[in-house]
Amino acid sequence: MGKDYICKLNPKTEREPVNFVNRCGLRVAGDLYIPKGMDRKAKHAALVVGAPYGGVKEQGPCVYGGEMAARGFVVLTFDQSFMGESEGEPRHVSSPDIFVENFSAAVDYLGLQQFVDREKIGVIGICGSGGFSLSAAQCDTRIKAVATCSMYDMSRAARAPQFGVTAEQIQKTKEKLSQQRWVDAERGYPEYVPYFPEQSLDAVPAGIPEPAAEWFRFYALKRGHHVNARGGFTTTSDLAFLNFNLLDHVDEIAPRPILMVVGDRAHSRFFSEEVYARAKEPKELYTVEDAEHIDLYDRKDRIPFEKLADFFTEAFQ
Repeated sequence: MGKDYICKLNPKTEREPVNFVNRCGLRVAGDLYIPKGMDRKAKHAALVVGAPYGGVKEQGPCVYGGEMAARGFVVLTFDQSFMGESEGEPRHVSSPDIFVENFSAAVDYLGLQQFVDREKIGVIGICGSGGFSLSAAQCDTRIKAVATCSMYDMSRAARAPQFGVTAEQIQKTKEKLSQQRWVDAERGYPEYVPYFPEQSLDAVPAGIPEPAAEWFRFYALKRGHHVNARGGFTTTSDLAFLNFNLLDHVDEIAPRPILMVVGDRAHSRFFSEEVYARAKEPKELYTVEDAEHIDLYDRKDRIPFEKLADFFTEAFQ
């Protein structure tokens, strides 16, 4: 196992570090996964894989990258701007606009490779990247198909009554974050408070309620811990999501197909169900049995890789 990756590289694939630039001029760091022995003179189908919100390419995306490349796809994973090995200052800033843009920038990169078929590029978004990838596909018609796994709509999450968020709480949050901007302006840099420890833990600390305990089961333990993914973003980043609706135009993705994969025990399932209801055909909501939200990050015995491969193969015909 590589020191920076949470899983071993599938022996049927090769991985190489790459970089590309988004429309804002920020360098984005990625990994390119290629089937071992692939004919680089031929054109191949390709996928972009986006990390869970706050995650990096060495976590869930490396699992998907290796497995999907082993099934014949060229796969590009990446760190969001301000995260991991990608450019962007201050660090740990969350920007819905830029996070969506990076999916289109990844498509740019893939389409410039001589061995990629520009008419066969799709996207897999894990957790928060599910919302970002769908948002990108709303406008970027080069994305021919979208699959989401444990999808989170981060703009919806900021106002989700399912999480007990009331109108009064939203107003208090706005007031608190607005005052935090004064503090940040006076100090000259934004506040960032890491959520997870610098070193991995042996067990989830007692007393942490769900779903927070679930995040600890992945990000804080050896299973998914990574020094570049300590959770959270700059405090005032939340203001952007209170003022930005990622998926207002999800119905405009049609006639390009959408596959939404959810765990039967996922606390986040309602996000996918709501978007599925608003999306137009062709679409599918696929349920994985005995799976919570984070199981679709890294559990190879839960993630339906064959289903994903069949979905994209059919979409690209």
